[in-house]
Amino acid sequence: MHLIDSRRARAGFPARLAMVATLAVLLVGACAGAATPSPTVGPSPTGSIAPVETGSPTPVATPSASPAAVAFPLTLTDDEGNTVTLAARPERIVSLTPATTEVLFAVGAGARVIATTAFDDYPPQAVALPDVATFQGVDVEKIVGLEADLVVAGGNGFNSPDALTKLRGLGIPVLVVYAPDVATVLKDIELVATAAGEPAAGAAMAERMKAEIGAIGDAIAAAGGARPRVFYELDATKEIYGPADDSFIAEMIELAGGDPITTGSATVFSIPLETLLAADPQVIVLGDAAYGMTAEIVAARPGWGGMTAVKDGAIRPVNDVVVTRPGPRLVEGLRALALAIDPAASLPPAPPPSPGG
Repeated sequence: MHLIDSRRARAGFPARLAMVATLAVLLVGACAGAATPSPTVGPSPTGSIAPVETGSPTPVATPSASPAAVAFPLTLTDDEGNTVTLAARPERIVSLTPATTEVLFAVGAGARVIATTAFDDYPPQAVALPDVATFQGVDVEKIVGLEADLVVAGGNGFNSPDALTKLRGLGIPVLVVYAPDVATVLKDIELVATAAGEPAAGAAMAERMKAEIGAIGDAIAAAGGARPRVFYELDATKEIYGPADDSFIAEMIELAGGDPITTGSATVFSIPLETLLAADPQVIVLGDAAYGMTAEIVAARPGWGGMTAVKDGAIRPVNDVVVTRPGPRLVEGLRALALAIDPAASLPPAPPPSPGG
């Protein structure tokens, strides 16, 4: 994230795209036992995400004044139903997904993160940290040698379950998160923040993000325009890959004002050209723009010239990392996606840069 999307990997994505997938697609998991209440995201009568009172923007998170700011020992339930008990505030945290790394830095726990993955690219402070996870797997021995007292990992096969089991067997607490939708992204921000001993920062961030997502959705709904049929291209080097049914990306497209064209399966990310032609996208969003894909290349593909999006020149790049990585920059991604779908969209002013970056 970008995050390595386990679903994309299973769908046969090339390594370059698996490395940058967030979903996501989304990414981390629900908190069944968080110590702070989780925000609920749901559609309002206008079809947008219901906003909450915003107030002034949340300032950059700072670490809590002392470990006593949170009551330890602390017991949480992660997204895989595991009970995770932390005897004291974690001081040596390992993050095994780019999304959870961003969360930890954003809530003020970044100074206590001691290792991440080879895929972490944000915030800049995280890039230089030791890598304990690569495409080859999780380096259990290295994590043990670093004396980690909390490992935050990705579920749904993002990180090797066997490696996580070994870490637990060695007495290291492991919190697993995975979010299939935007609402769970917000809950997981609270869960990770709580585990790190920064529950207030996590709750404030989730509430702010919920409000900002709601404001964008309400602005789109207020405009009253028709929702264009949108195809979000993940890759097309061999097969054509796009959002699966009921996927995180499909939800993001809906929130951004589009009608998502999906593959017709909840587990398959490839879509036949014939199916895409029949769906006739009015907008094509290039999630693979960072890998050299351009509107000109798409328009020149055999068989693509009859699509409405190609005829109208509505083929637009987007930063796939912020759109699909389930972390603090998700609102930035939603805004970018909305403007890719409709460059003339009137959206609320962008908030200050997210904490941690």
